[in-house]
Order: sequence, then structure tokens, then C-alpha cells
Amino acid sequence: MLCNFKPAKKRPCPPPTEVQRPPVDPAYANPEEILAALEQDSTQLVTVDDVYIKKLTSQLEKKILKNREMRTKHAEDPKKFMDSEIELDTAIQEMHVLATQPEFYGCFVDAGGPSLVLSLLIHENTDILGATVNLLQELTDVDILNESEEGAAQLIESLAAGRVIESFLTAFEKLDEKVKDDADAIHNALSVVENMIDFRPETAEDCVNQNLFLWLLRRACQKGTFDANKMYASELVALLLQLSESAKRKLTEKVDGIDMLLRALAAYKRHDPETLDEREHMENLFDGLCAALMLPANREKFLDGEGLQLMNLMLRERKQSRESALKVLDHATTGTEGKDNCNKFVEILGLRTLFPLYMRTPSKVKRKDTTPDEHEEHVCAILASLLRSCGDEARQRMMSKFVEHEHEKVDRGIELFIKYKEKLAKFEMKRGRREDGSVDEDVDREYLDRLDAGLYTLQNLSLILADVCTHTSSARHRASKLFSMKMKQEKISKVLLPFLANMGVVYSLLFNFQLLTEYQTNLGDGGDDERRRVDLLIARLTKADRDKD
Repeated sequence: MLCNFKPAKKRPCPPPTEVQRPPVDPAYANPEEILAALEQDSTQLVTVDDVYIKKLTSQLEKKILKNREMRTKHAEDPKKFMDSEIELDTAIQEMHVLATQPEFYGCFVDAGGPSLVLSLLIHENTDILGATVNLLQELTDVDILNESEEGAAQLIESLAAGRVIESFLTAFEKLDEKVKDDADAIHNALSVVENMIDFRPETAEDCVNQNLFLWLLRRACQKGTFDANKMYASELVALLLQLSESAKRKLTEKVDGIDMLLRALAAYKRHDPETLDEREHMENLFDGLCAALMLPANREKFLDGEGLQLMNLMLRERKQSRESALKVLDHATTGTEGKDNCNKFVEILGLRTLFPLYMRTPSKVKRKDTTPDEHEEHVCAILASLLRSCGDEARQRMMSKFVEHEHEKVDRGIELFIKYKEKLAKFEMKRGRREDGSVDEDVDREYLDRLDAGLYTLQNLSLILADVCTHTSSARHRASKLFSMKMKQEKISKVLLPFLANMGVVYSLLFNFQLLTEYQTNLGDGGDDERRRVDLLIARLTKADRDKD
């Protein structure tokens, strides 16, 4: 064999099947030629079994060796090795029959087929290279892989062991994307990568370790004309950042990937994408940035790279990038690692752009890609993070915002609180309760479902209102009056406690509102400060209501 490749342990092959082989090659024939061929009676039946697969594989190996020999012998005269190149291409095309019979993938692996195919990814002729990538794309099609998972697993593992990702990178150096066939070959290669990640998630780490991730990052952020490969690269960048912690770290090790993403996104601060595909590309970049910000070190890069200023500008410009910028700010400010970003956001006058978005949710007509609930979720999460993490001066500026204009922002907070309380209640009613009162064994699943149903936003609104009401007496009186009017309960603590108590460590649940200690449990080991903060808010609210009596 051509490569140092150890075939997998042999397994029994499935029974033979018959496929039709038309007298013309459909890979190269036009529709008229195919139709004419089908009308003839000369169609041949080929029995596909392990013997036939081994025969095709052996034939491919012979054509590779012959072509290599002829290229070496007649290096100065391409015409003399052209016939061997054509024969090699034909052998590659004949391997496509394997994609119609994935149950024979194991036989193909046992025959050493993957190593032969991988060896062609370094072929000097880009047409051969493109044909090889096309074959791999067809063999790894997700639908085909799912037809025979055992054989598919053997094939994918063999390709991974042969470092197919690294081979693709080598191939990319020979391809010119200005040439359509070369651009198509790269697109097909990226499709193979996506298919492998879908079937074998560990492939994401291979992409990082074998440097494809950095190639994708550069391609996705490349200046110039938008095209399909640029969009595909951004899609894979976002996927890898979501799946791989090492990708998040790699993003800023040798290059400033955060800065690259910000520069690429800056093109959309005042201009909308021209097509739906470009819109998807922009969203891919935003998704990748959000995933990258899950790593604390990347938040510092985001701060230093003036990411906050860019997102704030996008909020003001009201372009298609606005809602995604809001999502990025949510990720950048959350948790203890978001403290510096929180203070900086207030410093750059971000409250002037954030509060109008809090006061008025864009209509569904204007925001077809983002629901009103998602918009409100991000805004409330950002406000809760700012109140949690900002220093005294920045917090005071926020409190002033809630007091101004006759407490309109307190009114808005209560309006949203009632909306999400009712939404969660409807979800609870729809889900129903077990007659014996037992709790669903899948606590994590139930918790996530309730978060999606509005609990997450409701918790953040509870934190916002509790913080504002314990800090400012006029806001507390306003909230008490509105709760009395709308919920027949003037004691703020009794309204908010069912949603705050499960965040703390001291207080029990009130009323018949069945809440688990979800928030407390999910805060983890690093959530002690937040638990204490919530307990303090609850204590202050309760005391204020007692003093009122």
C-alpha cells in the first residue's frame, strides 16, 4: 500500500447486491447523454460484494502506482503521463458505487481503501484532487453514514487516523478559489469536515490540533467578496467554538482571533448584509464570538479590542446586526468574569442605548429572525449583570435611570414581570402535575424546560426589581402600588420571594408555587457570592415590608 496505514480488524461483509452501471459515466456526461444511455438495452448489472469492493480498491491502487511511475518517468513531458491520469480519474469515479452500498464500508476499510484515497489528496493534478474530495464528500454524506453506522464508524475512524484534516490543509495550498472547480473542491472538503464532526464529535479537536481551525478563521474573516466558502468557513468556526474548549483557547494563542471576528463584524455596523446567505454568515460570526466569550480570557481580549464600543454602536444604528450585538453583550457581561465589561459599558454611555431597548421590544414584523422573548431575555440579563457587577458609581447611575421620568422603568419591569409570571404559569399548567405530587426524576431536563418557558427572564427581572426597590425608597413605593393594583399584593417581598428564594441559601419557598432549588444548584462552586447577595436582597425586602406594617 502507499501509506503507512493499518487496516481495521476484518469483519464479515454483507451479502452481495446488484447495481446498474450505465454505459456512460454520470459524473461527466450531460443529461442528454445519460438519457440516451438509459434508453439503450446495453445497461450492465454489476454485483457489488466484498470481492467487487476489493477489486475496485486494488484497481485504484494499481492506477495510482502507474500514474506515479509515469509522472516520475516523464516529468518533462506531461502528454506521456496524461493517459495514466485519465485512467486514475476513471478509477476514482468507479469508487462512487461504494456510496450506494454503505454496508460495504467495512470491506473497503479492510482492503486499505481509505489510505489510498487520502494519498490522492496530495496529487499534483488539482483535477484528481478535486475528484478525490468529491468522492470523500459522497462517502461521508450524513444520510448515507446513518444507513450503516458500524461500517460508517470504521470509515470515519480510518479517515481520522489517516489525518484527513491535515491532508485537506495541504490540498488547500494547491487550490485557487478563483477557479470554480477548485473553489468547489474546497467547499466539498468543508462538507466532509462537517459530516465527520456530526458523526464523530471528536473531529472538532482534530480540526484544532491539525490547524484547520485557524485556516477557517482566516477564511471566514477574509476581506473582499462574499462567497459560499466564506459562509461555510464561518459556520464551521462557530461550530468548533461551541464544541471545543481548545478552539476557544486557540483563538487567541497565536493570533488575535477576537480582534479578527470584531473586524469582520464591523462591516455590518452601518450596512446590512446584501443577501440571505451573507446574513447567515454574519450570524455565524456573532455565534462564534458568543461562544468564544464563554472563556474568561477572551472577555479581556474583547474588552481591549473595543468590542463593547462596537456592540454599542450596533445597538444605536438599528441595522440587522442589532439583536445579535445584544446577545454578544449578554455573554460579555455575565458572571464574575464580566465585571470589567459591565463597568466599561456604563462608562461608554451604554445605558443610553440599552434602556430604550428595555422600554420597547421590537415588533415581530421588524424582527423576523428574533422573537420578542429573546430580545427581552438578553436585555434583562444584561441589566441584571450590570446591577450585580458594577461599582458604586456605575450602580448609582443605573439607579438614577430607574427613578427618572416618574419611575417608568420600574413600571416596565413590573409589566415584564407579570408577563413572564403568567407565561410560566401557563407552562406549569400545560405540563401538569403528577397526582402523587412526586417530582420529575429528570430534574435537569425539567429545569431547562422551565428556563426556556420564561423562568430565566423572570429570575432576572426579580433580581432587577429587588435591587432597585431595596436601594431606592421611591422605586419601592411605586412597585408596591403597582403590585397592589395588578396582583392584589402590595408587599413586594411576597411577590418576588417565590422567584428569589430558590436563588439563595436561607429562605424557603412561599405559596404553592412549586420551585426546586434550580438556581442555587446550578450556580455551582463559584456561586457563593451570588447566593449571599440574593440572601441580602431578600432580607432587605422582607425588612422593608415589615417596617411598612
